[in-house]
Amino acid sequence: MADDTPAQQDSKLTITKRKWADEGKFLTGHHARPETDRLPPGQHLVKNWPVLDLGQQPSISTAQWKLEVHGFINNPLTLDWAAFRALPQTDMLSDIHCVTTWSRYDNNWKGVSTRDFLDLVDPKEEAHSVMLTSYDGYTTNLLLSDFSSPDAIIVTDWEGAPLTEEHGGPVRLVVPHLYFWKSAKWLKRIDFNGMDHAGFWEKNGYHMRGDPWAEERYSED
Repeated sequence: MADDTPAQQDSKLTITKRKWADEGKFLTGHHARPETDRLPPGQHLVKNWPVLDLGQQPSISTAQWKLEVHGFINNPLTLDWAAFRALPQTDMLSDIHCVTTWSRYDNNWKGVSTRDFLDLVDPKEEAHSVMLTSYDGYTTNLLLSDFSSPDAIIVTDWEGAPLTEEHGGPVRLVVPHLYFWKSAKWLKRIDFNGMDHAGFWEKNGYHMRGDPWAEERYSED
């Protein structure tokens, strides 16, 4: 017998995600790796979380913090702390890999998944990459396909506590499948661009993408 229950009306979010699935949009080819391939080549495991920065750690309170989002998107916006925390919250577990050869397993994150964030800002067809800008002036670029990976998250908490200043609090990006210089600390601005422009380290000899398993450390790799 046919089911005569009225179909639930599709939301804009559902329609958008279905369209992305049909088009294969944002697919990266990234898959879960077997335990034997968990540690990228040239890396060693650490239990602590080493601190690396450009020599300064900006002190940004949650009352001061804002995230500006511009470029090839249908919904440019500026989020303050309350507005960001009101977005759908996600918990994720992932490893991280620094270009300086350390890796740390099983980090517990909380924040807004980049896929939920993309639903909010609604990228235009012209959008191909993003440029991240931090409160200390740091910049780094990502392909939109990498920014939108299933395990990428805009983080406010680590291991059940607010992200500390030295690790990029109050808000940073985490993209686990790329070297960690791509996961900008003290996130201030995201620009959606039509072309992939080099950020700070990319202008200083680092690889434009930074895949740890391909050892894309430097521009000649």
